[in-house]
Amino acid sequence: MTRAALALREAERLLENGRHLGTAKHGPMRVEARLRGSDFWFLISTNGRCEEIGGLGWRVPLLSDEATIERLNDDCLLSFQASSSLGSHLITLGSDSEGETFFTLTVTFTPKSALHIPFFPRDLIVLGPKGKSDRPKGRIDARQRRLNTGLCYATLDDPDLGKVLYVQDLTALNGYFNATGTKPENAVGGEWPEIGYLAPTHPQDATKTLPAGRKVVLSHAHLLLRRYSKNEESAAARQFLEMLGAVYKRLQKPVAPYRDWVGRAERTLGDLSTSPNARTQHRGHIYFHPYTASENPDSMVQLSLLSAIHDWGKWTGQNQPLEREIVSGLRGFYDRKLKTLRRYLPDVAADKDADAVDSWYLYHPMAMLAHLAHEGDEEARDLFFDSVEYGIKAAHHFAYRWPIQYKIDSFEIITAVAADDRGQTDVGGMYAWVMLQAFQLSGEQRFLDEARAAIEAAEGMRFDLNYQANLTAWGAAACIKLWRVCGEDRYLDQSYVYLASFFHNCQLWESEIGYARYYSNFLAATCLQDAPYMAIYECFDSFAAFEHYLDLGGPDLVPAAKKLVSEYCRFALSRAWYYYPDALPAEALAQDDIRNGHIDPALNFPLEDLYPDGQPAGQVGQEIYGSGAAMVFATRAFHKIEGAPFIVHCDHFLRAASTDQANAVTFALDGPAGMRAKLTLLPLPGVQKRKREVTLNGPNGPIRPLKKRESKELQVQFSLPAQGAFTLRWNQ
Repeated sequence: MTRAALALREAERLLENGRHLGTAKHGPMRVEARLRGSDFWFLISTNGRCEEIGGLGWRVPLLSDEATIERLNDDCLLSFQASSSLGSHLITLGSDSEGETFFTLTVTFTPKSALHIPFFPRDLIVLGPKGKSDRPKGRIDARQRRLNTGLCYATLDDPDLGKVLYVQDLTALNGYFNATGTKPENAVGGEWPEIGYLAPTHPQDATKTLPAGRKVVLSHAHLLLRRYSKNEESAAARQFLEMLGAVYKRLQKPVAPYRDWVGRAERTLGDLSTSPNARTQHRGHIYFHPYTASENPDSMVQLSLLSAIHDWGKWTGQNQPLEREIVSGLRGFYDRKLKTLRRYLPDVAADKDADAVDSWYLYHPMAMLAHLAHEGDEEARDLFFDSVEYGIKAAHHFAYRWPIQYKIDSFEIITAVAADDRGQTDVGGMYAWVMLQAFQLSGEQRFLDEARAAIEAAEGMRFDLNYQANLTAWGAAACIKLWRVCGEDRYLDQSYVYLASFFHNCQLWESEIGYARYYSNFLAATCLQDAPYMAIYECFDSFAAFEHYLDLGGPDLVPAAKKLVSEYCRFALSRAWYYYPDALPAEALAQDDIRNGHIDPALNFPLEDLYPDGQPAGQVGQEIYGSGAAMVFATRAFHKIEGAPFIVHCDHFLRAASTDQANAVTFALDGPAGMRAKLTLLPLPGVQKRKREVTLNGPNGPIRPLKKRESKELQVQFSLPAQGAFTLRWNQ
């Protein structure tokens, strides 16, 4: 008998003879507390009794069938104290006045003596109506992937409860994980009809104990139910985003401190220019390694750096010598016979297959070329259009469903699918973005048709759409651009499918496991759908894609989508700092068996990998190809204002900045309503430091500066609404 079948049998017995402990109402929902054996339950149903119409059973294991239960009088919907010879449980079920079907269950436990717990049962089970309690109908649409958000998104048909989103706030459980030496990998989701959280344990290791007398949180979970009849892909994705957005504001969040990306960008450029570990020479041209003194130069690395350096030069108003160095060598990757950019140079080392290419590697360099072409670079424009036809040929050959890796000269598939039996499922989104750039640069309808075909070919993948986080983000941007160009709402709706898959692959919790206590992983995306780590390239490239998404979406986005994307970008600006080895203690860095090259903390190149389970950082290597991160963050978050004696930093994207008035700038923020942004003024290099009067006015009048700045180097800081029009004034 399966674990799920055993759970259903136990639930049936609970419905038949569980001991009643209390009842409460919350909007249309009825909640009953019951006890059977060593398990405490909340039965949740719509109006009627759970045993009659079915519902959800939310379990709290008390670890002992001799516990005494006391109902507490407090502000919660239902609250109980359970005491036994093992210790004391405090069980509270809270509700939310803003949502009639929103519940939060918090369980804390204080053991009387050191306690080893070999097993916990999963906590949430779906119960069918009378006569069919063991046969509820529905499905799990999305469950936790590895160490990403501890969520389960499900559809309940019988009982007819609609959509259910369960989120375990894993941040609150760090004390349990550290005490027991566990990690919450794939902890939420289960097998239908068990859809909740299964606490990790070490059943064979009796030394993994909860310490005596110390209160530990065993569960802090949110449950949201919504009646929603539509189940089309885009409707289900939008509902997921809206429900996740509702849960998001109730999650524990870390602070997101200001980071000096301008200084980091300057140091990065210096290291790129001078470090022999970064550069190599081929046929009279300078090329950059992917990792420190390791791996063969490839086209994606050169173009990623070139795009970021170009943006930096535009931001500073100064030509960057490195830009011309890279441009001069790009044609070395061009295959005149195939008429496309290859991944490697013709004289690549013998240990590499010169013809092998990952599917996304064909298109990402094209996207960077298109960006440069839009900026007026004619060489980039020519190389883009010299290559784009082969990209279309590949798309047609694979019918817009790309494998993991193939031979660029023959399209022979080297690796068709990953371990989960899927290819690079979101490459179509990256391809669509490239085609839209070609359409914009040329005006040719066929490129627009290609973009539409690629997005339509990905329909139906639902939560299996994500392969690599940044590709999914560019797919969302492509959808929103298609919507603006074509005026068809289905593309706006399809952008939510990409976003839902992206945020399904994020970590809405802050880990303190192992070395993770030295950095932040909150709202980070796992680089691949099955990867154990977060990566810097996917982090900042998604940030760049989402800048386009928010700009193109504007006020027409559903609030939850705007909130989640804006918050991803806000936290990325702060969290990404920890990828740099000088931001971490030496003990947190990988020492041996580094896959590519070596780690040099003196170089301003980021590590590829950080781990939510606290493994040593940088096991994959120190990225040179990700060194554009500092420049991308600096050029999007820091703003030089004409005539101002300072630089403006904002953790949300500034829109419509204007300096029509003397000693003033007006700007808009189009972030999520009801949330806050942070504006920081930094002294402009070379400008004499002196006290200046600075005022900020918003939609509701003057906004006072924060009394406490994050550091003395910061001139002024403001907390302001993330949405509205503002005027900043200063005296000279």
